[in-house]
Amino acid sequence: MSSLIPEGDPQHGDPQHDEEQRLRELGYRPVLARRMGGFGNFAISFSVISILSGCMTLYGFGMGTGGPAVMLWGWAGVGLFVLCVGLALAEVTSAYPTSGALYYMADRLGGRRWGWYTGWLNLLGLLGAIAGIDYGAALFTGAFASIQWGFEPTPGRTMLIFLGILLLHALLNLFGVRLVSVLNSVSVWWHLAGVAVIVGALVIVPDHHQSASFVFTKFVNDTGWSNPVYVAAIGLLLAQYTFSGYDASAHLSEETSNASVSAARGIVRSIWVSWIAGFVLLAGLTFAIQNYEGTRSSATGVPPAQILLDGLGTDGATALLLVVIVAQLFCGNAEVAAASRMVFAFSRDKALPGSALWRKVSNRTQTPVAAVWLAVLAAALLALPSLYSVTAYGAVTAINVIGITPAYAIPVFLRLRAGDRFQPGPWSLGRWSRPIGWVAVVWVACVTVLFCLPQSSPVTVDSMNYASIALAVVLVLASVWWYVARRSYGTPTTAAYGSDRDQAELAEGIV
Repeated sequence: MSSLIPEGDPQHGDPQHDEEQRLRELGYRPVLARRMGGFGNFAISFSVISILSGCMTLYGFGMGTGGPAVMLWGWAGVGLFVLCVGLALAEVTSAYPTSGALYYMADRLGGRRWGWYTGWLNLLGLLGAIAGIDYGAALFTGAFASIQWGFEPTPGRTMLIFLGILLLHALLNLFGVRLVSVLNSVSVWWHLAGVAVIVGALVIVPDHHQSASFVFTKFVNDTGWSNPVYVAAIGLLLAQYTFSGYDASAHLSEETSNASVSAARGIVRSIWVSWIAGFVLLAGLTFAIQNYEGTRSSATGVPPAQILLDGLGTDGATALLLVVIVAQLFCGNAEVAAASRMVFAFSRDKALPGSALWRKVSNRTQTPVAAVWLAVLAAALLALPSLYSVTAYGAVTAINVIGITPAYAIPVFLRLRAGDRFQPGPWSLGRWSRPIGWVAVVWVACVTVLFCLPQSSPVTVDSMNYASIALAVVLVLASVWWYVARRSYGTPTTAAYGSDRDQAELAEGIV
């Protein structure tokens, strides 16, 4: 197990071992359709990361929080640290390939309370991701309509577009995982071809391009804070927000063939492919900026749309905006799939109010129908403050980051703490496990604190970062609900894995 990504299965001898039997060993009866292959599993995480969603929707945010230098170098640095997080998480996923994913891993390695809080953080992050992705798609749709037909994208109209997109994604997910898998596979090529076309057009068509010095060293601070280090740190939100959602591979593991290997590989591959393609996209956009201030204050409300307009004209801009919007729709659809599986799994273990409803699976499509509707409804509620506050969208994206990013690190930390008690799956980091794991944990601790901090000064009711409040509310509700549901909540206890959890809980002193 010295290889970073081994090809074989050192524990079972056959990489195509029976995943249904593996799931039963972990305590669950298979009820979801295992119709997704390895590429489809990679595709769902790649689609959720969606560089054409995250990079484009937060590009305007990045222009004022550090500018080009922070966007480009921040992307490179954040991508490296996120790859460490992904590698460490992939190793634990290989050992515990279930739809519950992060919270199930934490439960097995640390005990019921670790699993409980990890689950609630993961759920908050996934719901925040749906809200952020689909609202971003609504913003771009409004910008497209503004360019094409003179449509005025007011907050109310944008909200209506957002709700329509949520409804579309709910309906698509109700048809079953096979359709979701097909759409995600198309999404991979759409994203890669889209980046190539956008960057190629911005390189060839405009007469003027910014200098390399501008792209890689220009620092812009429009936050109100005077400390450039603090501003640059806040500006990392663009990259960290984009590099989230790769746990989708783990959440779809019960619907993936050879999941113990395929889900782990899907996580890692989605990160490094996005890392490379995203850097190319950001560089292409930034080199093509014609007027920095004009781009930031674009009448479309979307700075990348202004870059396309200035560089390519109305026809070219509208065509490429359609490419971006379709990519964002692919992304939101994949995120609804991942979040609904988390709702299903958490309800299966009786952690949510009304669990008996949310864990129901359609006999016809083998899809958790009620869980899909709950996911989109909760996302709609999270985005409602965008009707009243221009800074609310930044808060929604920060909710995604500070909810889901700690949930990534908790299973990794518990795996490090478990030492030899952790039994690796067929995909293992070998001797690199501990150093990569500790880098991942420290990075996550830093960014979690960072994105709870105010993003602009002075701090007012309108400019406050409400992500920290959302995090506190969820933790309080989770703590209160723990005392209601603690007798019923729990992952299945089996001979092989119950003892691991028992030892972990005894070590914590909570049994």
